[in-house]
Amino acid sequence: MKTLGGYGSALLVLEDGRIFPGRSFGAVGQTFGEGVFFTGMTGYQEALTDPSYHRQVVVMTAPHVGNTGINDEDSESRRIWVAGYVVREPARIPSNWRSRRGLGEELARSGVVGIAGVDTRAITRHLRERGAMRVGIASGAALTGPGALIERVRAQPPMAGADLTAEVTTAETRTVPAAPRTREFLVAAVDLGIKTSITRELAERGAAVRVVPATVTIDEILELAPDGVFLSNGPGDPATAEHAVTLTRALLDRRIPVFGICFGHQILARALGFRTYKLAYGHRGVNQPVLDRASGRVEVTAHNHGFAVAAPVGEIVPTPFGRVEVSHVCLNDDVVEGLRCLDVPAFGVQYHPEAAAGPHDAAHLFDRFVSLLGTGGGRA
Repeated sequence: MKTLGGYGSALLVLEDGRIFPGRSFGAVGQTFGEGVFFTGMTGYQEALTDPSYHRQVVVMTAPHVGNTGINDEDSESRRIWVAGYVVREPARIPSNWRSRRGLGEELARSGVVGIAGVDTRAITRHLRERGAMRVGIASGAALTGPGALIERVRAQPPMAGADLTAEVTTAETRTVPAAPRTREFLVAAVDLGIKTSITRELAERGAAVRVVPATVTIDEILELAPDGVFLSNGPGDPATAEHAVTLTRALLDRRIPVFGICFGHQILARALGFRTYKLAYGHRGVNQPVLDRASGRVEVTAHNHGFAVAAPVGEIVPTPFGRVEVSHVCLNDDVVEGLRCLDVPAFGVQYHPEAAAGPHDAAHLFDRFVSLLGTGGGRA
């Protein structure tokens, strides 16, 4: 069916030899990446266009995907970033007043190879039990025997050790203006794979956002004279991001306010002296419960990360930049979800308070960052 995109048989194979036959969905061909699962019932367009999913094959746990089609307003970046897409039952006819085209059509025109008609619950359970692993999808002329496809999957590089920032960052500096009639600040946002919703949340609070490439230097940041610096989300292994870590240490030295989200949180953690590690299968979805240890409040939050920070919970840790404590933890598995610096104006969270496509429990963290702007060594 044309509205779905893709025709005929397709095959999903996992690096451990598990095979799932289905039908082509989206573009026809072959693709490879790290197989991960997304637990949200909504938000597929936001997930598809999140640069943090670069080089990942996303399995949707919701059984019906594509019901509201694709619109021209909700994308989080300039393109679809997922390497491949796995669904059980795609919508045959999208129904929403903002819909401009079907999901399958959008995948096909973006060159994203997908598969439909597979047991996504079984795939998700397999990844939960065995861990995230490399996978491949093949359809059309690329569809060969499963043995040859598995060999190609196993030849792919793993996500651990992957340095992907250069593949997603902006090539040129751009500015997102602050909302009208607000007190204006200037925030330099280091683009490690930034989402549009993040710049919008900052702009709505009176911050003009200067989005800068990941290669930005401390001298270039100082030339901008920002009130604060934001470290964005992004794909890959934070252990490879040495330039971003060095930049963050220079910012902390100068007491310039810093806020990191997801990959940016991990960069802040490494700059403070903590290590990061690969999770078995990560957190991806819009329904993760996180405890704010200061208030005791539990927030349901949006996540997209396969790496995490190793830091002791319940302790105040001395670092080269003063005392640091774990501010948030995940109630599903006790993973560290936030750090707060007590002696310099900096903090980070592992999850996504911009909450595209929801929930919005943690949006107040942008208010916290705005309250720090101008208190450090930027314009002050």
